[in-house]
Formats: sequence, structure tokens, C-alpha cells
Amino acid sequence: MRDVSAKIWTLRTATARSTVTCSPESIRMIHENRAPKGDPRPVAKVAAILAAKNTPALIPYCHSVALDWVGVEFELGESSIQVTVAVKAIYKTGVEMEALSGAAAAALNLYDLLKPVDDNLMIEKIELLDKTGGKSNARSLSERKWTAAVLVCSDRASKGEYDDQSGLMLEAGMADFGATVVERRIVPDEPEAIISALQEWVADHVDLVLVSGGSGLSDRDITPETVMEFIERRLPGVEEHFRNYSMSRMPLAFLSRAVAGVSGSTTIITLPGSPGAAQDALDSLFPYILHTIDALEGHG
Repeated sequence: MRDVSAKIWTLRTATARSTVTCSPESIRMIHENRAPKGDPRPVAKVAAILAAKNTPALIPYCHSVALDWVGVEFELGESSIQVTVAVKAIYKTGVEMEALSGAAAAALNLYDLLKPVDDNLMIEKIELLDKTGGKSNARSLSERKWTAAVLVCSDRASKGEYDDQSGLMLEAGMADFGATVVERRIVPDEPEAIISALQEWVADHVDLVLVSGGSGLSDRDITPETVMEFIERRLPGVEEHFRNYSMSRMPLAFLSRAVAGVSGSTTIITLPGSPGAAQDALDSLFPYILHTIDALEGHG
């Protein structure tokens, strides 16, 4: 199975359709309720719902998803039956296989119930019509051109006493989402050094600045307070989302003092200095945070 533990929960939808071709007489029998085993549609509907709910039992690599809704509709043609199965769930992975499993099961049950009176039956097609949710829906956000900078706040790293890992991860991660990273700068835990870097990047209209480190509880951890005085507008939802995401993986993340906000046309987010926090930020915030670029340009 694929590891989806890093993904965030979003509304997932999928719609699939199966087509069963048959003789015109079978269609007439359904309309007139003369099929030998009764109207096949209610049975096929229940089968579709059961198959969607039990997809991991049929397809081993599928994850167990608690479905919120399964809808099944039938359309009778002159010599065909189309079944449309729609599925919804709020989860970390998509539900297209659930929709396809439901459509396939409905088609198989229609075939089974009509086969005593129809030698022309054929399951002609099972197809995915659409799916939504997750990062695939936000892919266009990461396809635009945007700029970024990384500020690492650490007395020891600024003196070369240890190698910066978190800043490198953030730089590489944002580049993967299409950023031109203008600079990765390491400064000591001094308000003047932090403000100087932020002022420079805001003046240059850098779209996004990630600030790593200086968010702990020691006397030298002054990054959140410094950034709060600098930003013009807070983004509390970003702070809450990042903390909630991190807490589900690392309980001590409730101590995080991450701050997010906007100054000019630049979005600024402070993060804990650990590599784990850097990875959590990349997994939870991107590409969705890039919507701030459009919003600050007046297109949101």
C-alpha cells in the first residue's frame, strides 16, 4: 500500500459509469416489470453500494475509506443500461476506485439478473467520469511562477557550529512546487537581523518567506514576537492548520509558536527549526498556501 499518512483530509469525490448492452426486449421487460427475477435495478443499486463500501476487500492495495455517500442512478436506452455511481468521502486519499467498484458491481448484477432471458448481454464499458479533492485539485496553484526565500534563525548555525538541514529542506521543497528561491539566509537570533532580511524581501516583492527556527521557549527564541511586530495582517487559519497537522504526528507540536501573516505582497510563515517541522510544513501547507499569491494580487 502507498503511505498516505502525510496527506491532509479533504473532500474527495468520484463518479464512474458502467454500460451494459442488451436486447430491446430486456429494456421493455424492465419497464413493464416482467423480468424473471423482478426489476434488476434495486438489486444492482444495493450491490453497487456494498461494493463501493467494501472496495479494499476486492482491490487489496486500496485503503479503507469511510464513505460519506454513495449515489446510484440508472439510465435505460433502447438497448443499453447505463449505471452512474457517485461517491463522497472526507479523507486523505481519493475514492475513484470505490466509484469504479460500485459501477462494476452494478453491471455484473444486471448481467446476472437478465442473463436467463437475454443472450446478447455485454458489459461494454466501465469508466471514471471525474474525481476531485486533494492536491490534484490544487495542482494549478503550483504551476504558476512564484518566488520564495528561506530565513534560518539560529545562533549556532549562523556561527557554523552545525549544518542547517531544515532550511535546505524548505528550499528544495518549495522548488519542487515551482518556486524560484531567491535566497536562503542564516542569521543569529537577533531581532535586527530578522527584520533586516524580511524588509529586504518584502521590498523585492518576494511571494513567500518561510522562517525556520527561534520558536522555542528559551530566552533567545524571539522569532515569533519579532515577526508579529513586522507583519501587517495575521493568518490565524494557517497557524491553526499547521499546528493541528503537526500535533497528529508529534504531540509536543502543541508547544509550537508558529506565526503566519502578510506584509505588503509577501506571505511570511514562521516554523520550528527541526527537519520534522520543515517536512510537516511542506506536506500540510503546499500547494494550498500559494493561493495567497493570487489573493494578494487581487485575483482571489
